[in-house]
Amino acid sequence: MSGPRPVVLSGPSGAGKSTLLKRLMKDHEGVFGFSVSHTTRNPRPGEEDGKGLNNLPMLLGATLLPVADVFSSETSFSCPNESEPTEKRLRDRQTETEESLQKRLEAARIDMELSKEAGVFDIVIVNDDLEKAYEELKEILNEEIKKVQEAK
Repeated sequence: MSGPRPVVLSGPSGAGKSTLLKRLMKDHEGVFGFSVSHTTRNPRPGEEDGKGLNNLPMLLGATLLPVADVFSSETSFSCPNESEPTEKRLRDRQTETEESLQKRLEAARIDMELSKEAGVFDIVIVNDDLEKAYEELKEILNEEIKKVQEAK
């Protein structure tokens, strides 16, 4: 594949994917594009289906459809070290019922276990410190960032 490769940020609810992505796109304007992601949670206030995310019923594998034809991607998985940071982030948002929050925490636990399996992800970033996680993400993407900047 010529040119920059796609980068997929994946992780459980409350892992900090959006925070890391927004910061990366702000710091490197014009370097990254954005593909609308999929979620099984209800829209938050101000979110509109199809703009920024697509809401789906709980369905395994549905989020892979938009990138199924990508044959050379670098995958970065961002997850907290423990379930407590994830739970705190989700509770602080005040957008979940207790039932939906518990479902998300269980999904996060499963995601974190899967992230430990060899071959599932190319790179794992543990987001227990936002600055450290962001610096690690930038370091991983530094070569791709340079390629795009030099091509401009």
